[in-house]
Amino acid sequence: MAGHNHGHTPAAWTGVTIAFIGFCVAGAFTVLANPIGFWAGLVIVALGGVVGMAMRAAGLGMPKAQPHPRPRPEAQTQQ
Repeated sequence: MAGHNHGHTPAAWTGVTIAFIGFCVAGAFTVLANPIGFWAGLVIVALGGVVGMAMRAAGLGMPKAQPHPRPRPEAQTQQ
């Protein structure tokens, strides 16, 4: 896997950072026993996914992999 560039894009980093902040907000409000803040944190987590997908659609994510063409078997010549 070291040779792959999986997820090293602005879209991925932005989406994960926003989701991480949402998890931190939800965790803090869980400890504080505040359900409204907890749900707000989960909304931020979902927002991170939406922002990441929107950035990928805008061209800031990984390009879609092109399928590798299958090698054609050589025609066997009969002699």
